[in-house]
Amino acid sequence: MSKVNFRLAPALHVALMRRAHGANLSLSAFIRQVLEQAVDERKRYVFSSQDEILATSIQILSILATSVGQRSPAALEQGMAQARAILAERGLLGEEDAS
Repeated sequence: MSKVNFRLAPALHVALMRRAHGANLSLSAFIRQVLEQAVDERKRYVFSSQDEILATSIQILSILATSVGQRSPAALEQGMAQARAILAERGLLGEEDAS
């Protein structure tokens, strides 16, 4: 396997680290997959199956949140606060959303 070294701007490095962490991959594994996508003749998106799972999860959680919110707004607010904390911990929220 060949080895490639390159420099990244600090902001790009942070963004890539967040995306890699969110995909549950090391930075190297994440970048390798992104590079594979760049040379894929079919131009398919490397993480498409994860996107489909994410879309389905969002739909299910939206229905659940609506139901919980109608029954107990306080429980919904507590759950949303916990979700924001977990997402922020994993680097999946933007700077302004994490506060």
